[in-house]
Amino acid sequence: MVKRATWLSVTPEPERELPGAVATLAAGYRPGGDAVERERAKIERLILHGTQQQWLQYLHGVVELITRSGESGDPDVARARELAIAVVYNHHNLLLAHPGRGAAITAGDRETLRRVQQAAD
Repeated sequence: MVKRATWLSVTPEPERELPGAVATLAAGYRPGGDAVERERAKIERLILHGTQQQWLQYLHGVVELITRSGESGDPDVARARELAIAVVYNHHNLLLAHPGRGAAITAGDRETLRRVQQAAD
């Protein structure tokens, strides 16, 4: 059974967009479908059976991948990085309107993503 919690209302875009991006960032190149499917399954498990804290820890790991991938010259990695930045930044900004501690927990990641975006512009 799916746990009912307000944080689940901000997961559809990351659930759709992040598997390919995260798999690419983790590999350092566009990986095969198996890697993307493993990432999709990981996200699905978190959403269906995890807690908000576990979900936010996962997204924090995505932010770490984003910061580590900045020097890659691979165009697939660059596109995956841009997508991951946009999706996670949007997700974390949406948490500002939700009750609970999600917005406070992600404040550092929001600041990191803001700085990464500014450096890219």
